[in-house]
Amino acid sequence: MRFDTTMSQMGNNTGIEVPAELLDQLGGGKRPAVTVVVNGFAYDSTVGVMGGRFLIPFSSDKRAATGIAGGDAITVELELDSAPRTTVVPDDLAAALAAAGATEAFDKLAPSARKAHVANVEGAKAQDTRERRVAAIIDKLRG
Repeated sequence: MRFDTTMSQMGNNTGIEVPAELLDQLGGGKRPAVTVVVNGFAYDSTVGVMGGRFLIPFSSDKRAATGIAGGDAITVELELDSAPRTTVVPDDLAAALAAAGATEAFDKLAPSARKAHVANVEGAKAQDTRERRVAAIIDKLRG
Protein backbone atom coordinates (compact mmCIF):
# COMPACT_ATOMS: atom_id res chain seq x y z
CA MET A 1 0.00 0.00 0.00
CA ARG A 2 1.27 3.44 -0.91
CA PHE A 3 0.34 6.82 0.56
CA ASP A 4 1.64 10.39 0.76
CA THR A 5 2.01 12.15 4.09
CA THR A 6 4.26 14.45 6.11
CA MET A 7 6.98 13.18 8.46
CA SER A 8 5.62 13.79 11.96
CA GLN A 9 7.87 15.30 14.59
CA MET A 10 7.31 15.10 18.34
CA GLY A 11 10.16 16.79 20.16
CA ASN A 12 13.36 15.18 18.86
CA ASN A 13 11.49 12.12 17.59
CA THR A 14 10.13 11.61 14.11
CA GLY A 15 7.68 9.04 12.84
CA ILE A 16 5.32 8.15 10.05
CA GLU A 17 1.67 8.35 11.02
CA VAL A 18 -0.36 5.55 9.47
CA PRO A 19 -4.06 6.35 9.09
CA ALA A 20 -6.24 3.83 10.97
CA GLU A 21 -8.17 2.91 7.82
CA LEU A 22 -4.93 2.04 6.00
CA LEU A 23 -3.79 -0.02 8.96
CA ASP A 24 -7.07 -1.93 8.83
CA GLN A 25 -6.59 -2.57 5.10
CA LEU A 26 -3.05 -3.79 5.72
CA GLY A 27 -4.18 -6.45 8.18
CA GLY A 28 -1.98 -7.82 10.92
CA GLY A 29 -3.65 -6.00 13.80
CA LYS A 30 -2.95 -2.61 15.33
CA ARG A 31 0.80 -3.14 15.86
CA PRO A 32 1.99 -5.19 12.90
CA ALA A 33 5.53 -5.79 11.76
CA VAL A 34 6.00 -3.97 8.45
CA THR A 35 8.45 -3.35 5.66
CA VAL A 36 8.60 0.39 5.00
CA VAL A 37 9.92 2.33 2.01
CA VAL A 38 10.13 6.10 2.52
CA ASN A 39 11.15 8.11 -0.54
CA GLY A 40 13.06 5.02 -1.76
CA PHE A 41 14.72 4.20 1.61
CA ALA A 42 13.68 0.73 2.87
CA TYR A 43 13.71 -0.68 6.40
CA ASP A 44 11.81 -3.07 8.68
CA SER A 45 9.86 -1.78 11.64
CA THR A 46 6.72 -2.21 13.73
CA VAL A 47 3.74 0.09 13.98
CA GLY A 48 3.34 1.48 17.48
CA VAL A 49 0.68 3.55 19.20
CA MET A 50 1.51 6.90 20.76
CA GLY A 51 -1.10 9.38 21.91
CA GLY A 52 -3.79 7.48 20.04
CA ARG A 53 -1.86 7.74 16.75
CA PHE A 54 -0.45 4.78 14.82
CA LEU A 55 3.23 5.54 14.15
CA ILE A 56 6.24 3.93 12.56
CA PRO A 57 9.47 5.27 14.08
CA PHE A 58 11.99 7.04 11.84
CA SER A 59 15.16 7.28 13.94
CA SER A 60 18.04 9.74 13.75
CA ASP A 61 20.22 7.29 11.80
CA LYS A 62 17.48 7.03 9.16
CA ARG A 63 17.13 10.84 9.09
CA ALA A 64 20.88 11.16 8.59
CA ALA A 65 20.91 8.54 5.81
CA THR A 66 17.99 10.10 3.94
CA GLY A 67 18.07 13.80 4.77
CA ILE A 68 14.38 13.57 5.72
CA ALA A 69 13.30 15.73 8.66
CA GLY A 70 10.09 16.38 10.56
CA GLY A 71 7.60 18.29 8.42
CA ASP A 72 8.97 16.97 5.11
CA ALA A 73 6.56 15.59 2.51
CA ILE A 74 7.12 11.85 2.02
CA THR A 75 5.80 8.96 -0.03
CA VAL A 76 5.43 5.77 1.99
CA GLU A 77 5.11 2.21 0.73
CA LEU A 78 3.97 -0.16 3.44
CA GLU A 79 3.83 -3.93 3.39
CA LEU A 80 2.89 -6.41 6.09
CA ASP A 81 5.98 -8.36 7.18
CA SER A 82 4.93 -11.81 8.32
CA ALA A 83 8.44 -13.29 8.24
CA PRO A 84 9.88 -14.13 11.66
CA ARG A 85 12.30 -11.50 12.98
CA THR A 86 15.76 -12.99 13.35
CA THR A 87 18.89 -11.56 14.88
CA VAL A 88 22.33 -12.97 14.14
CA VAL A 89 24.01 -13.37 17.51
CA PRO A 90 27.82 -13.02 17.52
CA ASP A 91 29.70 -16.16 18.52
CA ASP A 92 31.09 -14.74 21.78
CA LEU A 93 27.66 -13.59 22.95
CA ALA A 94 26.06 -16.92 21.92
CA ALA A 95 28.74 -18.85 23.83
CA ALA A 96 28.31 -16.69 26.93
CA LEU A 97 24.52 -17.09 26.80
CA ALA A 98 24.86 -20.87 26.49
CA ALA A 99 27.42 -21.09 29.31
CA ALA A 100 25.16 -19.06 31.60
CA GLY A 101 22.02 -20.98 30.62
CA ALA A 102 20.53 -17.72 29.36
CA THR A 103 19.95 -18.55 25.69
CA GLU A 104 16.25 -19.25 26.23
CA ALA A 105 15.78 -15.96 28.10
CA PHE A 106 17.57 -14.09 25.31
CA ASP A 107 15.41 -15.78 22.66
CA LYS A 108 12.24 -14.72 24.52
CA LEU A 109 13.18 -11.03 24.29
CA ALA A 110 11.42 -8.83 21.75
CA PRO A 111 13.25 -8.67 18.41
CA SER A 112 14.15 -5.03 19.05
CA ALA A 113 15.70 -5.90 22.43
CA ARG A 114 17.77 -8.75 20.93
CA LYS A 115 18.90 -6.42 18.16
CA ALA A 116 19.85 -3.72 20.67
CA HIS A 117 21.96 -6.15 22.70
CA VAL A 118 23.75 -7.42 19.58
CA ALA A 119 24.38 -3.85 18.37
CA ASN A 120 25.75 -2.95 21.80
CA VAL A 121 28.22 -5.86 21.70
CA GLU A 122 29.22 -5.29 18.08
CA GLY A 123 29.68 -1.56 18.70
CA ALA A 124 32.47 -2.13 21.22
CA LYS A 125 35.84 -0.97 19.88
CA ALA A 126 38.03 -2.72 22.44
CA GLN A 127 37.88 -6.41 23.36
CA ASP A 128 37.62 -5.70 27.09
CA THR A 129 34.67 -3.39 26.44
CA ARG A 130 33.02 -6.11 24.37
CA GLU A 131 33.53 -8.64 27.18
CA ARG A 132 32.06 -6.23 29.76
CA ARG A 133 29.03 -5.67 27.56
CA VAL A 134 28.48 -9.41 27.09
CA ALA A 135 28.74 -9.88 30.87
CA ALA A 136 26.25 -7.06 31.45
CA ILE A 137 23.74 -8.69 29.11
CA ILE A 138 24.09 -11.98 30.97
CA ASP A 139 23.61 -10.22 34.32
CA LYS A 140 20.51 -8.43 33.04
CA LEU A 141 18.97 -11.66 31.74
CA ARG A 142 19.58 -13.39 35.07
CA GLY A 143 17.54 -10.61 36.61
